[in-house]
Amino acid sequence: MIDLNGKVAVVFGLANKRSIAWGIAQKLSEAGATLAICYQNERLKRDADELAGSLASAKTFQCDLSVDAEIETLFATLKETYGKLNILVHAVAFAPADEIKNDFIFTSREGFRIAHDVSSYTLIAVSRGAMPLMTEGGSIMTLTYYGSTKVFPNYNVMGLAKASLEACVRYLAASLGSKNIRVNAISAGPIKTLAARGIGDFTKILDAVTERAPLHRNIDQLEVGNAALFLASDLSSGITGEITYVDAGYNITGL
Repeated sequence: MIDLNGKVAVVFGLANKRSIAWGIAQKLSEAGATLAICYQNERLKRDADELAGSLASAKTFQCDLSVDAEIETLFATLKETYGKLNILVHAVAFAPADEIKNDFIFTSREGFRIAHDVSSYTLIAVSRGAMPLMTEGGSIMTLTYYGSTKVFPNYNVMGLAKASLEACVRYLAASLGSKNIRVNAISAGPIKTLAARGIGDFTKILDAVTERAPLHRNIDQLEVGNAALFLASDLSSGITGEITYVDAGYNITGL
């Protein structure tokens, strides 16, 4: 059994009980980690507070990762509250709705910028904030999707943003390795999250996974949470810069 007692984890990207971030938070908490759960804005506060209240040793903090000042304030607060960090979970992604709905050729300059800023750059920003608090080393992880390397209908600019995110993982792993901070990504299969609602014909993607994946089913957020628990623990001490697929094996298939 993995024991994270004495470890402090910060989780970004909690929206509601369907969030992958919530599945990860549950697994980290079950293993004994102290959790700082971050939500984007006041609109999401109630759900975050309610969910955190069901976990032992969990507190909530507001932080909009598109605002540098809020990131700086958050990490100053985390330092004052906990003194250190051991684990960071980045479960944040966004692109404007039109960039998802429209044909990819009509991707706008501003939509491209926003998708990459929120979905990719923010991993750099939070890693930089966490670095001085990870005095014992640490594990940073993010969430990506197979659309980073293969074309999926209606995923569009998010595929590019996830490809950028995966490159960030590799470069951050190289940058932070000397500090014994590991950086990895989990490529999760499709899950019915709030973000997934914006992808047209999403049920067709779910059906394709059920039909073609070796396990002939989709996955849930707790299975992603199990992979995150492994990456957060010393069992993964020799792993960094990697993309771990949790998708019932769908990524290995051809036809």
